[in-house]
Amino acid sequence: MKYRDEYRTPDAARGYADTIARITTRPWTLMEVCGGQTHAIVRFGIDQLLPETISLIHGPGCPVCVTPIAYIDKALEIAGLPGVILCTFGDMLRVPGTHSDLSAARARGADIRVVYSPLEALTVARENPGDEVVFFAVGFETTAPANAMAVYQAERAGLENFSVLVSQVLVPPAIRALLDRPGNQVQGFLAAGHVCTITGYEAYEPIAREHGVPIVVTGFEPLDILEGVYRCVRQLEKGESCVENQYSRAVRRPGNAMAQHVMQAVFQMVPRQWRGMGDIPASGLGVSLAYRSFDAEARFGTVNGEAETQGECLSGAVLRGEIRPDQCPAFGTRCTPERPLGVTMVSEEGACAAYYRYRRPAGG
Repeated sequence: MKYRDEYRTPDAARGYADTIARITTRPWTLMEVCGGQTHAIVRFGIDQLLPETISLIHGPGCPVCVTPIAYIDKALEIAGLPGVILCTFGDMLRVPGTHSDLSAARARGADIRVVYSPLEALTVARENPGDEVVFFAVGFETTAPANAMAVYQAERAGLENFSVLVSQVLVPPAIRALLDRPGNQVQGFLAAGHVCTITGYEAYEPIAREHGVPIVVTGFEPLDILEGVYRCVRQLEKGESCVENQYSRAVRRPGNAMAQHVMQAVFQMVPRQWRGMGDIPASGLGVSLAYRSFDAEARFGTVNGEAETQGECLSGAVLRGEIRPDQCPAFGTRCTPERPLGVTMVSEEGACAAYYRYRRPAGG
């Protein structure tokens, strides 16, 4: 298969690993910030192929995982109202709120529908003019253009029964927040290629320069990731810190201008709370004033951003890259995909789900 098989060649992978080992003179710690990359690393054993001096740690790269509890609670509140249809992606159903999740609410009778795109939620609104239809819009920059387009089309169609509960987050501010955390160990980043297809990578350049960290825009196949690691290590060994684009077959420096235009028309930058990371200034998107009538928070009340509480689940530390999933005492025993304690095990893109699927402990 083109653009897949040629990036999974074992001999080439071993060649990258040997080259990385040859140029490495000291320990380096790198972080990938995409759940898709985490799954590829664990699935193909990329971290085990690298020399012991290279540590790969997993960042907050799953948009479902970082959606704060307060937004789950708000979605539950809205879904519980009469005459409301809540539309959401399937991954959100089992994400735990404070006391329940959307799957349980649906079982209790709430009209919660799984959709595969925000435009599908628009169809639900057209077909149910007597109901309020709310789309739960979550994700990184990858989903923002489609979510913005849904609002744009709703406005053009004059749909008055459609709104969006927005929990969109932005990657560059999260990288800055991780670098600013006391005790930060990350010395280089593999940036998510699909995010950069939308945004480009100009926003990463001041981060690399100001924090002295290399950032390599990287794809999702094994050779993509190994080349990303190689480029990061090469910069670190030379004392350099700039942005490189490994994923040039899909990413251009300025990104997708049309997608950015619709995002900027419908959304505006806002502070956002991240699950596991707390409040990060200017790290999210909210509905702009021009499209305020399509903002679910304007119709149903604002989200109450209460602080999270720490229970047995250590997903917050996993999302911050402070521990690996298998370092959580509950991993694979009291916490499994069938009985998850936290969101990183619930989401298919979560780091805990990746470890459980591909690196389950003996007896787990």
